[in-house]
Amino acid sequence: MSASPDSEKKESQAYLPDFCAAGTVFVVVLIAELVAILLTLAAHDTPGLFMVELARNSLFILWLAILSSVVMCLFRDRLESAGKTRTFVLGFLILELLCLVLAELSFQLSLFFPDFVTIRDPHLFYILRTVAISSIVIALGMRYLYVSSEWRRSIVLEAQARISALQALIRPHFLFNTMNTIASLTRTNPRQAEEAVEDLSDLMRANLGRSGNRTTLKAELEVAAIYQRIEKLRLGDRLSVCWNVADLPMRALIPSLTIQPLLENAIYHGIELLPDGGEVNVAGRRDDNILEIVISNPVAEGQKRPKSGNQMALNNIRQRFELAYGSRAKVEVEDSGSAYAVKLRFPHDESAA
Repeated sequence: MSASPDSEKKESQAYLPDFCAAGTVFVVVLIAELVAILLTLAAHDTPGLFMVELARNSLFILWLAILSSVVMCLFRDRLESAGKTRTFVLGFLILELLCLVLAELSFQLSLFFPDFVTIRDPHLFYILRTVAISSIVIALGMRYLYVSSEWRRSIVLEAQARISALQALIRPHFLFNTMNTIASLTRTNPRQAEEAVEDLSDLMRANLGRSGNRTTLKAELEVAAIYQRIEKLRLGDRLSVCWNVADLPMRALIPSLTIQPLLENAIYHGIELLPDGGEVNVAGRRDDNILEIVISNPVAEGQKRPKSGNQMALNNIRQRFELAYGSRAKVEVEDSGSAYAVKLRFPHDESAA
């Protein structure tokens, strides 16, 4: 699901993990159950009743874990506004208070339902022991979730920085060649020169003015088409691009600046080096809930440019696809020597499109 730019920025600056997210709740419940098993093993002294004691401990600890997630989900935004240190202090105190309430409730239940809930310890000792154990567990759990959240935030910030770097990565040779083409057109075809200036302006605006990590497939293909028109003015009949993307859902989301850099690489590393030029093929298809886009181009044998720029764009796209989709997306390269192709596979998602 795609978030708005403001929510993405807010999430990257958050101190606490998102307790409303299913992944975070799963980790909390998993840690809670591991703690229940550990406490049961440490206190188990009655043969044959291990599973009964584990069920009782799990009932209390899992209720505490789930209620804690709900409370932190509800109060997360307010806690975040208090500052980094106060956020964790207040969060710790809230969870401790919740634990105290549940401990008292469980002790009172043991008085009304002694056959179901058995607590052998005196009232005060049970409350103090429960609070002491919960303090350690809550502190360790919050520390783990904080480290995990910081790691995730660093990945998001790195991805945003990489998008900014890719937005600024407009090759100087492209700008120089485009300006020279426009200069020559001003003498021979002023109207076409004006259109080229408008296309260049649109391309610069799209590359440098985007916010957010994902955009619609329609917008992404439009940017690539603008780039194609500019390069077509310079290369003429040497450049041909075949767009076979009618089967793709145009409202689907894709990491921004994906197609245009790959088309640029196909032209720069492929078509420009061929004396007679060639055709770049952009093909797309939908396989159930998976979208596939392939950008392929012929390659001049024995003539290759340095691959640093090409690899930078590919690595950038791979990392952003991994961040957006995890293992559900793939960026594959096929290089036969005479042809080069990049295949993108990613889930179909139109959320907030």
